Amino acid sequence: MPNVGTSLTLLNLPHMKASNTFTNIIKSHLDNRAKNDTLFATTYAKENKNIDDCITYILNQVKESGCNGFADDEIFSMAVHYYDEDDIKIGKKISCKVVVNHKEEVKPQKTTEPIKTVKPQPKQVKKTDNTQIQMELNL
Repeated sequence: MPNVGTSLTLLNLPHMKASNTFTNIIKSHLDNRAKNDTLFATTYAKENKNIDDCITYILNQVKESGCNGFADDEIFSMAVHYYDEDDIKIGKKISCKVVVNHKEEVKPQKTTEPIKTVKPQPKQVKKTDNTQIQMELNL
C-alpha cells in the first residue's frame, strides 16, 4: 500500500484490541511485498511466524518508544523486521486502541454488461469553394 501522507496512530488504552483494519492493512502490505520480492516471500513464509504475533511485536515496539503517532513506513518496517528476525522477542499481548488513517480498499463489483464507449464525432468543417475565390481574385 503506497504512503500518501497518512499515518497509523496507536493509543495505549486498557482493554482494547488492535482493530481488524490495522491487522488487515499490515497483512495486505506484507502480502504485496512478498508478491513483489521473492527474498521477502521466503522470509514471510516461515512457519514460526504469524500475523497475530507480528501485531503484538509492533504494539510492544510502539509502547517502548513512548510515541503515539507513526508514519506508515515506520509501522511497515517493524512488521518486516518481525519476519526477518528468527529469535525476536515479541513481548506480551497488549490491549490498546489503534487509530488507522486509511480506508480499506473496497473491490469494485463486476458487472455483467459490457461497458460502452462513445467515440467522439469528428468536427465538421465547412468547405469553401476555393476555385471561385481564385477566379474572383484573377478578374
